[in-house]
Amino acid sequence: MTRPNVVALLVLLFSAGASSQTTEHLDILVYGATGKVGSHVVEEALQRGHNVTAVSRDPSGIEIQHENLSVVAGDLLDLQSIELLVEDKDVIIVSVRGIIGKDKKPENALQYIATRNIVGRLRNIGDGAARLIHVGGSGSLVVEPGVLYADKIPRVFLPKSLEMEIQGQILTLEFLRTVNDVDWSYATPAKNFTNGERSGEFRIGGDNLMEDDRGKSRISRADFAVALIDEAEKAEHVQKRFSVAY
Repeated sequence: MTRPNVVALLVLLFSAGASSQTTEHLDILVYGATGKVGSHVVEEALQRGHNVTAVSRDPSGIEIQHENLSVVAGDLLDLQSIELLVEDKDVIIVSVRGIIGKDKKPENALQYIATRNIVGRLRNIGDGAARLIHVGGSGSLVVEPGVLYADKIPRVFLPKSLEMEIQGQILTLEFLRTVNDVDWSYATPAKNFTNGERSGEFRIGGDNLMEDDRGKSRISRADFAVALIDEAEKAEHVQKRFSVAY
């Protein structure tokens, strides 16, 4: 009688167990779901089987339909609205921009106000609160010791509102780096966004602006969304900033 190949049996058993495992489905809340980045984030998360709540002040602007998608109205300036939406979520992704009011100061950047408001709500929840992934701006990346990319942009070509948005993103990163009681990540794209297709291939860096072999710093919005959902799933940069570029 032939003895069974023990190694082969173990391989078969291991393979069967591995194939029966399913990827954990996350409950992901996306602020800025109608934006150029946010819309890609929603699509990427749905493609991976996650449950997505897409938030917009005008939900009618979200046309995609999916069994795992909920579309809701929300206001990042309304603390009660935030409190209701962040409850029972696993990950919150924020991709918004703008200046609130006529007084153009970095403190009035929507991204800064939104982050402070969300962190406050997550602190109230305490243990079990969602992780926050904030989409920052490339102006906060370091191009040489002590110098940010924002410092290199000629102000003569920069509208005042956009300058304040960039400074608001820098302020947001500075604020998050003081937060140690909420799990956050600050995701930063390359200098230039492109409309290129999803490749799933890119580099992950830290505080420094990354360039390719031709000296270009770029990433497609579709691939940036891949990196964001990768972080949602793996939590590899908790309480850190990470950057994404080709």
